[in-house]
Order: sequence, then structure tokens, then C-alpha cells
Amino acid sequence: MPAAPPASPAARRTGPKPPPAAERVYSHIKEAVLERRYEGGTLLTEGDLAVAVGVSRTPVREALLRLEVEGLIKLYPKKGALVLAVSAQEIADVVETRLLVEEFAARKAVPASPRLIARLDELLAEQSALARDGDLAAVSVADRCFHAEIVRNAGNQILSRLYDQLRDRQLRMGVAVLEAHPDRIAANITEHSELLDAIRSGDAEEAARVVRRHVGRVRVLVRGEDR
Repeated sequence: MPAAPPASPAARRTGPKPPPAAERVYSHIKEAVLERRYEGGTLLTEGDLAVAVGVSRTPVREALLRLEVEGLIKLYPKKGALVLAVSAQEIADVVETRLLVEEFAARKAVPASPRLIARLDELLAEQSALARDGDLAAVSVADRCFHAEIVRNAGNQILSRLYDQLRDRQLRMGVAVLEAHPDRIAANITEHSELLDAIRSGDAEEAARVVRRHVGRVRVLVRGEDR
């Protein structure tokens, strides 16, 4: 059987296609909002965004419409897009939903499989390493991944999808808390360790109690009510 002809130089140079312009704008804005580089109250203009990403205004409009549907911005014709601040009601709603889901999942995690324990150990070590690097956005992502792993382990796909819908709001609140209260990085790691110990030991009620105390602190801290 004859060998296939070698690829042409042009074919060899062809790599994966870059994402569409609107997707690049969307990712740029969303990442900046979640990491609070675009804070609540910031007015974004199509022209500035087009220059920042290196695209025309048409994909910028498309990305902004998508982000408005997700509740991260509010469009004002001929003015721009206002980054929406996290409201007290949103904080209360997210924390209430997290408590309902995560307390249930913590109880369901007991008795825990060796796979779950190993994965939680791994995520806890990753969070500790990121904390040493001081990357608050990455720490917030790792924090959420720890909780999401327990929720996924509950085996309820509807509940897991509901929890996934909270992702963006959780990350944004998480970065806000860590910026205002840097000491919470170490505290969160300690509380995650306590939760893992409760799950490892087979104490479902203690796991739920740790979750209730740990998640409940978010509402207090984001509202600036820490005393």
C-alpha cells in the first residue's frame, strides 16, 4: 500500500481555528466581571471593548446581549453597558440555594467512596497551593470546585445542574469576599479540611453542620456585616 503523501507546508501550518470574535469578546468581559476587574457600576463602551479585544463593534454587541441575558450587565442604548453590582437579594438567594443543595449533598456523601476522598484531598491541596501564589480568582475557582465535587457525588443530576447555574455568581462573590477579607483564604481551607474530615469519618450530620456554618459566612462577609 503506497504511503500517504506528506502534508503541504500550508497544511502543516494550519492549527486550530481561533474562537469567533463574539466569543472572544464574551470571554474577555465575563472573565473581567467575575474577577472584578470590571467592578459593579463600571460603564463599558462598545468602542473601548472593540479596541481591547481587537475586533469590530458588531461582535461586541452580540457578546453584550448574551451577557445581559445572563444578568451580569445592563445595556443602555447609545451609552454602553453597565456592570451590575451584586445585590443583597442576590446574595441571600445564592446562599439559601447553596445551603439547600450542599447540606443535602454533604449528607449523601456519607459513606464516602475512596474516589471521592482522594479527589477532595487533591482539590484541597490544589487550593492551598494557589493560596500561596496569591491568585484570588484561581483560589475562588478551586474553592467552588471542592464544593461542586461533593454535589456531583450526590448522584442527583437535576440538583447538580441547578448548582452549576450558580457558578458565575459564586465566583464573583468569592473574589469579592477574598479581596475584602484576605484572612478568609486560610479560614476557607481550614473549614474545607473540617468538612473532608467529617465526610471521611462517616459523620453525615457533622458534615452538614460544617457546610451550614461555612456557607452561611458568605452572606455575612459579602454584605460587610462581619463583626
